[in-house]
Amino acid sequence: MKEIRFSDHAQLKMEVLATHNIIIDSDFVIEAVRSPDRIETGDEDKLIAQKSLNESLVLRVVYREFNAFIFIVTLYPGRKSRYEKD
Repeated sequence: MKEIRFSDHAQLKMEVLATHNIIIDSDFVIEAVRSPDRIETGDEDKLIAQKSLNESLVLRVVYREFNAFIFIVTLYPGRKSRYEKD
């Protein structure tokens, strides 16, 4: 299994979200990447993994996959109503 590395920005984002009472730990981010509910392609070879946080929110994780590791660029919560329009 590939190593998962976090950018400084992604780590800071988890800290900032915690100050707003949105607690996201690194294990949940890793789970979102390894076992997403949904995955999308983004710009410049980026992928976006999505995993449910609760009844109304999802976590979106933007990352790049390299041969040796996966690099988490950023992450953010979003409303399910915006991202789950099936």
